[in-house]
Amino acid sequence: MTTETGLKIADIETHLVSLPLRRKHTWAGNYSPVGQRYLLVKLTLEDGTYGWGEAQVLKDWGGEFGTRYGETPETAIAVIHEYLLPLLKGEDVGRFDFLHAKMDKFIKGYPYAKAAVDVAMHDAAGKAFGVPVYQLLGGLVRSEIGVAHSIGLMDTEPAVEEAKQVADEGISCVKIKVGLDADRDLDIVRRIREAVPGMRIRVDANQGYKSWKEALKVTNLMAEYDIWFMEQPVEGLEGMARVAQSTEVPIMADESCWNAHDLLRLVRHEAAEMISCYYTKAGGLAKARALLSLAYTAGVMSDVNGSAEMGIGNAANLHAAAASLAVTIPGTIPITQREGSEQTKVACRIYLDDLVDEPFPYADGKITLSDRPGLGVDIDPDKLAKYRVGG
Repeated sequence: MTTETGLKIADIETHLVSLPLRRKHTWAGNYSPVGQRYLLVKLTLEDGTYGWGEAQVLKDWGGEFGTRYGETPETAIAVIHEYLLPLLKGEDVGRFDFLHAKMDKFIKGYPYAKAAVDVAMHDAAGKAFGVPVYQLLGGLVRSEIGVAHSIGLMDTEPAVEEAKQVADEGISCVKIKVGLDADRDLDIVRRIREAVPGMRIRVDANQGYKSWKEALKVTNLMAEYDIWFMEQPVEGLEGMARVAQSTEVPIMADESCWNAHDLLRLVRHEAAEMISCYYTKAGGLAKARALLSLAYTAGVMSDVNGSAEMGIGNAANLHAAAASLAVTIPGTIPITQREGSEQTKVACRIYLDDLVDEPFPYADGKITLSDRPGLGVDIDPDKLAKYRVGG
């Protein structure tokens, strides 16, 4: 008796792509240009079926105190071609957990490179089996995914204006990037609360505050403006726990929570009531599924979030969110939009164009998945040729 599907991995090709931005988007600790030289992966099976994957490789994005490290486009490509492809070639594409164990045994780390390959595996498997990726992740929980608009580090006046604009476009939750200047942070939260009194406000410090005491002080002062929760106010599990246990404001872990093992530590130390899940941080959809399953068991709420994904990455995020009971918080998933067929002018709009053929529709603060096999989107070859860059 065999457990294989007969769909063997034949090849993996990589591309680097850069998309035009609507405006600059940045956060505390970010020094890499968003949307530039992101990794696109095409995985082909022996029968010709193919799947797409994506990773937003940033050299300065990692975990607390160097426990995770940034990846670059060059390192991710080298890892895929020199190590992952030889390990995966000839293997059955549907053996997700087995193949992750194999990759992790022979090369430690590099979750973003592995995530790009994992998503392409899921896309190819979904197409081969004739089912959407969410069916491979446990089945559909919701077909409409709520999204939050991210306001990066920017001047106060345009940030307030942007909050009003996205409210007019149906967004009911904004994430405000903070963490570098407490006075500025308090002012911008106050101003946005005054401008959009019915908006849910989540703030994200990206572990930018200098100490847990500063983080606690700012969090409690922001509570006066009815923030929903504070995300990763300080670096380190111990500091997070001190803040979480000393404030009534819920605390979300991001840099402190990459995978299910990190979540076990967070729960044990009572360091957060919420987590931010990325398919990339975990190392792929299979591992994100394990993280979200544990979160649901532990009673920890989650969003599905990321680093300004393009269309393939957005699709992966949406399938992860669609298949999990733990995902009850709107994440900052961009609304994929092609030039000439914009769905919004500002709301969740990172890029002026995209590579995918048919973006998922957006309305009233939610993105709706399709039931097309795989990720439900494909790459437009003309767009790939237009936006492909060296590497």
